[in-house]
Amino acid sequence: MNTPELEKQARVEAIASLRRYFDENMAEPIGELAAGLLLDFFVEEVGPVIHNAAVRAVQERLQVRLVDLEGEMYVDPFQHWVRARKREKRPR
Repeated sequence: MNTPELEKQARVEAIASLRRYFDENMAEPIGELAAGLLLDFFVEEVGPVIHNAAVRAVQERLQVRLVDLEGEMYVDPFQHWVRARKREKRPR
């Protein structure tokens, strides 16, 4: 799998967020270029870890749903006459 790429607007906002973080928490501010390079590094290095964790979470959730797929999706066949009898017994 290739390194994920951020959409243009997400990249702009991420760089702005990094710059703000540096402004508020570090002794030295960070420029736009340096923040972009740092973001690229994090996306390349840490992005796959986050991606893989998300894939595992989705797999676990789907597995739980698939285990009980028949229970979730089962529909009793030949129910027309059963429902028709119930309708006949209802008071009008």
